[in-house]
Amino acid sequence: MRTVDWQDEAVILIDQKVLPWKLEQVALRDYRAVAAAITDMTVRGAPAIGATAAYGLALAARQSQASTMAELIADLQQAAQVLNDARPTAVNLAWAVDQLLALATADRYSTPDALRAAMLAAAQRIADDDVIANQKMGMYGATLITEGSTVLHHCNTGALATVDHGTALGVIRSAHEQGTAFHVLLDETRPRLQGSRLSAWELERLGVSYDIIADTAAGYYMRRGEVSMAIVGADRIAANGDVANKIGTYQVAVLAHAHGIPFYVAAPTSTVDLSLPDGDHIPIEQRDKDEVLAPYGCELAPAHFRARNPAFDITPNEYITGIITECGIASPDYQTSLRAMVNAGQGVS
Repeated sequence: MRTVDWQDEAVILIDQKVLPWKLEQVALRDYRAVAAAITDMTVRGAPAIGATAAYGLALAARQSQASTMAELIADLQQAAQVLNDARPTAVNLAWAVDQLLALATADRYSTPDALRAAMLAAAQRIADDDVIANQKMGMYGATLITEGSTVLHHCNTGALATVDHGTALGVIRSAHEQGTAFHVLLDETRPRLQGSRLSAWELERLGVSYDIIADTAAGYYMRRGEVSMAIVGADRIAANGDVANKIGTYQVAVLAHAHGIPFYVAAPTSTVDLSLPDGDHIPIEQRDKDEVLAPYGCELAPAHFRARNPAFDITPNEYITGIITECGIASPDYQTSLRAMVNAGQGVS
């Protein structure tokens, strides 16, 4: 079962809001519903969001009643704006939408129906390519996980965060499938608990040894010498290697640096945004305070109390040991190595 799929003229998503208690899928037949599912985190994880947005735009093409190319392109541009606005930090979303819009405006198709078919085929390629990229990432990253080690992971970066297999958890999955015996410490990842709800659910199904820990316990285990390495995903990577990832990643990186523990990021080259010089230029999504005060309806403080809820933080490149991509492992200096990885991913020599 893929996290994101297309069946019977609908975008099919695993509903991540109800995991781990229920495994349910939702079928979306309106691109606005697709955008809403991205915003409310029915689907989340940068690669999964990208594939979902691509399918959403293909769905918009099929929803449109346009009888001319000009009308269809206008409808697609409107839908693209709605999808792009769903979540601002994950660059895969805009990357996927831009790919499909470029196809629509390339003057290659003479009829709306031909373009509609091409849009769906392009979305399916994005989804399939994500799975291939993740498997390659897993192959490269698995070499870093040694027998008997303990790996710290933050948030959820497995199959649920992608179309299938995963990025950082995909590396962990690949190492496990190769027969390496190791243990994983999963940060719970407040306030939405992607670690304790989603990553634990995935590792449980895979048979990987794990323990959930409070976000505030990471330093405790590092100081005790119980963490061999840390690995996380990314929602956007700037040209200099600064990484935007789920809130709490920065503190894990700083703690790992203080204790001399390798800290790796795993992400496809589609997550690298070479147009941004550094992490200070990455937009950070600010979410509703209710996620902090009453996560999943569990009231932790009165509703009128004040709270802030940034969804992501920025980890500066100096805390990152390496960035695992489908084209290899980038190392400092990232300005050069990341560009080489992106060019390799695009087939540019």
